[in-house]
Amino acid sequence: MAKTETKVLTAHVPLPIADKVDEIASRLERSRNWIIKQALTSWIDQEEERNRLTREALADVDESLVIHHQDVLAWAESLGTDDPLPLPRP
Repeated sequence: MAKTETKVLTAHVPLPIADKVDEIASRLERSRNWIIKQALTSWIDQEEERNRLTREALADVDESLVIHHQDVLAWAESLGTDDPLPLPRP
């Protein structure tokens, strides 16, 4: 198996978070390093997805594919009535 290059990163972490990392590492019988790599990988994935969704939303705004807030409120308020409004569309 090919060896992946690595780089050491240093961060000051509040003690309660460091203690939680140690607790989880012990419970899962994994190293602190493994726990931190898993957490960082997950966070990076979340941030990349958040960035993708933001760019997608901004493209929708540029193309005027938006629903006005008042239309959404009117629709939501109508849901419990005898005559609900149709789902608003851009």
